Amino acid sequence: MRQLPQVDGVLKAATDRGDIPGVVAMAATREGPVYQGAFGRRALPDRSAMTADMVFWIASMTKAITSAAAMRLVEQGKLSLDWPIAEVLPELASPQVLEGFDVAGEARLRPARRPITLRHLITHTAGFVYDIWNPEMGRYMEKTGVPGIISCQNAALMLPLAFDPGERWDYGINIDWVGKAVERVSGRTLGDFFAEHIFAPIGMKDTGFALNPDRRARLVVMHARAEDGTLGPIPFELPQEPEFQMGGGGLYGTAAISHSSSCFSTKAAPAGGRYCGQRPSS
Repeated sequence: MRQLPQVDGVLKAATDRGDIPGVVAMAATREGPVYQGAFGRRALPDRSAMTADMVFWIASMTKAITSAAAMRLVEQGKLSLDWPIAEVLPELASPQVLEGFDVAGEARLRPARRPITLRHLITHTAGFVYDIWNPEMGRYMEKTGVPGIISCQNAALMLPLAFDPGERWDYGINIDWVGKAVERVSGRTLGDFFAEHIFAPIGMKDTGFALNPDRRARLVVMHARAEDGTLGPIPFELPQEPEFQMGGGGLYGTAAISHSSSCFSTKAAPAGGRYCGQRPSS
């Protein structure tokens, strides 16, 4: 592992100034990890020092993993990028587009002009949005009682579109629907599919939707800024018995590197196709 004192200095200064409570940073090349650093604290003001094996809510980094799982199923012919996704998810057979509200405050909805596909969902062009960045969708959710996505309730997915599929890009709950598609065609929960087909083969032993006792013992606390600008811990935890496992943002994991001598396969490995030494563990 390389010594990168300039990187260490930047990260330590950020925690010393109070810009962030703590940080774990890693970098790698095709040949393997080249940098690892941990600074600050797991929780302010005086919880344990940050270490590389601390567990974080990785939020929307979950999206890349869910999309990779879906593409694996595309390779196997179990999903198609361009079939109507309603063939797998009949809940999306008749998508509606929100066109605003009438004078009485009722939502104006119309049928979408084309079906939603997996390609639309993976590329955030299906029309689904997040209410935090779309006031009209927030108004719709408030009026109809649709819960927020962080609730992990199935009802949170039952939203209209903000535009017709394929017309433009917007960030939203698309990948949560991709996760539903992975579950539907595989017959497995999203977490079980990830564990078998993604996490286990590459040694990501500390990544998952559930906070088991070991992960909880290393969990990094969420923080928010007070009115005076100081950082302080806040209560936050995703539902541990969710109605659905949130493919768009539900995973917890670490950045830790295992310092074992075990070997794993990689295209960038030396002759023989195996890399021995440090490997990703989460």
